[in-house]
Amino acid sequence: MKILDRYIIKTLLFYTLGVMVVWVGVYALFNFINEINLIGQQNYTTLSAIIYVAADLPAVIYSHSSVIILLGCLLGMGYLATTSQLVVIRGCGVSIMQIAGKAVNAALIFIFTVILLGEFVAPFTTQYAESFRTKALGQNVSTVSQQGFWLKDGNTIINVKENFDGRIFGDVTLIKLNKVNQLDSIIHSDKALFDNDNLNLEKAKHYQFSQNDKFTKIQSKDIQKYSVKVSFDQTLVKALEKEPNELSSWELYKQISFLADNNLASSAFEIELYKRLVKPVTLVAMLLLSMLFIFGSLRDAILGKKIFLGMIIALFFELSSRIGGAISLRFDYDPLFSASAPTLVVLVIAFFLLKKKSAL
Repeated sequence: MKILDRYIIKTLLFYTLGVMVVWVGVYALFNFINEINLIGQQNYTTLSAIIYVAADLPAVIYSHSSVIILLGCLLGMGYLATTSQLVVIRGCGVSIMQIAGKAVNAALIFIFTVILLGEFVAPFTTQYAESFRTKALGQNVSTVSQQGFWLKDGNTIINVKENFDGRIFGDVTLIKLNKVNQLDSIIHSDKALFDNDNLNLEKAKHYQFSQNDKFTKIQSKDIQKYSVKVSFDQTLVKALEKEPNELSSWELYKQISFLADNNLASSAFEIELYKRLVKPVTLVAMLLLSMLFIFGSLRDAILGKKIFLGMIIALFFELSSRIGGAISLRFDYDPLFSASAPTLVVLVIAFFLLKKKSAL
């Protein structure tokens, strides 16, 4: 039985890797085409575009992992069906539910590997890709992370740790330099609002530095509100904003905590976090549902038909997740309910239908 388990898992993983290579390759090609117009600007070369696209691939694999794994397992089971291997396996006394369980095991191995890739590797490669691209294009943003950015505006260096929507910032530090590039003052605030022309810091701490020949004097004071005029506009800051799906799960949790502490809406981040938590269960549900098509007719297993059905299921999965999130945001439903309800419904239906088919 262990030999059979290893064989099925190896087959499904092989096809899943094949789908991943093709899927990521197509995505990388279109991403590179989008970068062609920028080649030649400043120090941005063809090699720079290739490095940028390659560094972004771990994030691509993570964000599209459900569809990739679903199609890979579907193709693998289709191969076993078209070569009549499933008929032989069932003839040896292995039930449909047992075969489906082996497919689920293979999918879970892959998805937990992808989760590790997405949570611990993708954030660093994505940050490197954005930073590398920004420097090559000669833009004035020093570094960009999942949390915020560094930006130089005249004699002021601005550090934003939390950039939510291009207008609300958290943990903001302004470092002001004098005419000879010496430290003049530092202003820090936990919250700031940006209105296109001014950066308004609330309940700020102001540190003023004055130097003589031997000593540096530091004076500190609390300011209820501090406003500074900036030259950059909303478009630049909006471009630096990270969407919820681009953040790691830990960063999502920190965003949610900050927004909740400041009485700001956090539903979009909560939905994304809950979707990730139920992602393995969602994949199992969609895989079990697809098994119904695989075992529909083992003697008439057309690979093209299975690919088409797999694509329909994958699109349905993506569409239901997005619709559920949009409905939650629009009507203020519980984010956990909107993220988990479609998965639980599909899981229950697929399990009972597959159980019924296995009993026949």
